[in-house]
Amino acid sequence: MELVKPRLEHLPSYIAALERGWSGDTWTEAGLAEEKLMCVNEPEILLAKKDDPEGKAGPVRLKDGSFVDRVPGITRWMWDGEVCGSINFRWQNGTTDLPPYILGHIGYSVVPWKQRLGFATNALQQILIEAKAQNLPFVELTTDLDNYASQNVITNNNGVMIESFEKVASQGGGPSLRWRIYF
Repeated sequence: MELVKPRLEHLPSYIAALERGWSGDTWTEAGLAEEKLMCVNEPEILLAKKDDPEGKAGPVRLKDGSFVDRVPGITRWMWDGEVCGSINFRWQNGTTDLPPYILGHIGYSVVPWKQRLGFATNALQQILIEAKAQNLPFVELTTDLDNYASQNVITNNNGVMIESFEKVASQGGGPSLRWRIYF
């Protein structure tokens, strides 16, 4: 498995994963429908949003349907001949702080039919190289309390749990854990 920058030639596989019910993000049904439409009708705009290290690709729709400013970020697709997941890295230049509507610097998702193959652990290891290049002393990630698979991915990459907290309502609310990986 390798991480690839999303490109036009990867879109049919990405669309197929979406059609099978996978979501690389915590979209609402409206957000998922919008993503599928963009794949077909505005693929260049979609791809620009997936690789936006300057944060200029326009606002982002949150899970609650509201819109917020985009921060610099990149998405990479996990690829083994087809899209098998995604990982994204978000940051703000010159600080480790993130807006309250962003739970962590890094988020990832593996398609259900490729889980438990080490893809998330490997993808996190690879994206940490890009994160380190931003001169951050650490990155933060969050997990739900019962997401043991994701917690293992983080600890396998030297992550340390630093706190439990309540997610903001725009991110679904509820208890969560915050992790750090130090460089």
